Amino acid sequence: MKKTVLIIGAGPAGLTAAYELLERSDAYDVIVFEESAVFGGISRTVCHHGNRMDMGGHRFFSKVPEVNAWWEKMLPTQGALPYDDVVLHRVSTTVSGGPDPEKTDRVMLRRNRLSRIFFNARFFDYPISLKWETIRNMGFGTTLIVGFSYLKTVFFKREEKSLEDFYINRFGKKLYTMFFEHYTENLWGRHPREISPEWGAQRVKGLSIRAVLGDIFGKIFNKKNRKVETSLIEEFAYPKLGPGQLWDLTAQAVEDRGGKILRNARVTGIIRGEGNTLSGLVYEQDGRQITVSGDYVISSMPIRDLVAGMNDVPDACREIASGLPYRDYMTVGVLVRKLELRNGTGIPTLGGIVPDNWVYVHDRNVQMGRFQIYNNWSPYMVSDPEHSVWIGLEYFCNEGDAMWSKTDGDFAAFAVREMVTMGLIRSEEDVLDTHVERVKKAYPAYFDTYDRIGELRAWLDTIPNLFCVGRNGQHRYNNIDHSMCTSFEAVRNILSGETKKDNLWNVNTEKEYHEEKRGSR
Repeated sequence: MKKTVLIIGAGPAGLTAAYELLERSDAYDVIVFEESAVFGGISRTVCHHGNRMDMGGHRFFSKVPEVNAWWEKMLPTQGALPYDDVVLHRVSTTVSGGPDPEKTDRVMLRRNRLSRIFFNARFFDYPISLKWETIRNMGFGTTLIVGFSYLKTVFFKREEKSLEDFYINRFGKKLYTMFFEHYTENLWGRHPREISPEWGAQRVKGLSIRAVLGDIFGKIFNKKNRKVETSLIEEFAYPKLGPGQLWDLTAQAVEDRGGKILRNARVTGIIRGEGNTLSGLVYEQDGRQITVSGDYVISSMPIRDLVAGMNDVPDACREIASGLPYRDYMTVGVLVRKLELRNGTGIPTLGGIVPDNWVYVHDRNVQMGRFQIYNNWSPYMVSDPEHSVWIGLEYFCNEGDAMWSKTDGDFAAFAVREMVTMGLIRSEEDVLDTHVERVKKAYPAYFDTYDRIGELRAWLDTIPNLFCVGRNGQHRYNNIDHSMCTSFEAVRNILSGETKKDNLWNVNTEKEYHEEKRGSR
């Protein structure tokens, strides 16, 4: 008799788990519960009047061969150049026998990576590079201060009690105050000295001035098999129609293999039965509360909500879970005729626009945190990429605060005014169209009760048939590949009967995983 696996969430982690179970065994019935009507979670793609928005910006790059093979199976790498590369005579990776982006949608593009910092109305490389343009933009005096500030950290390391300590140890205090302090506070709504250094260890990984220097000299001397930090990669994969395309295809594959996906089904309760095992869950759909039984639960829902919906939780664990913080964000897609930004990179682009995928905004005169240029993610994200620019302006906030509570029209008008302030456009009249999206619990945060999450995790691990996966399911700032890896491990455990969960929680924690995993280039 088949066993039933209940999977909460149809984002990268949930859909990966569903697909892997059905692909590897016919001994399980799989039901996926998704509270919205779309797939992909924050990796979804939103289409508005023929223009597509990537919620958050998602580069597809992994040092895990299993993940790369999985992506290749779902979306084969391009065998011919996409439209903009053809027109501009640019070079990108192609695979013999791969699909042609001009003839089919089921294709993974290869895209040039460029992410920069916008500071004092000037562009700076991200990560900061050591070249004449950087010195000119900062000024010779500031560059000297930056250099001596970094040298001081080489000899006098700070004890890393906070994210502020983490950044200063790797970049020096001057660069920290210029390029990390304000942006981080804008992102989290907290000063870096209030945030755990663990966030930096997971997101910045091995990146530092030393890593930047190593990458520069590795290029100069053509060092083979040089280690490449994720933040330093120069080319990445990207679905032709945005990240949501991958998860739409995965959801279809799950249903084709007999899996059931319930849309608009919000899980409200987790039922703990005898022997400390879960016996099922309760979900809400069309105004009804429905109970379903299951043998296993794979959860990618926020830990805070998971525990809140569970019966017989120890008081200490309920307190920790209820205090776990999140950061939400809003983004407005803005269609304009052109941007008032000079492309001084030497990289040819359609319409001569700047070639960045996204730009980090370090301007204390505005609240904008980052902006994406969708044309540069994929020319197929924009209905008319030769004559218009489709960008996404991103703002970090908390659900229910003053920014979140703005009407779509007021928020779009506010964001457009900030574009004018920054010099991205000349006036509001340059705007052709706008569209607003809100994303709840986009970023699990590393403060408040987070320092006690180990205690909560230990209790959750005593529930033998519960597997927490993904970014919110583990309250960890996972990338797509890390989220997928947690699901790979959960499926392996279910198939083998393993109830220990260390392999799930160890994804995206080991330094070796970040820097030296086999297959890294």
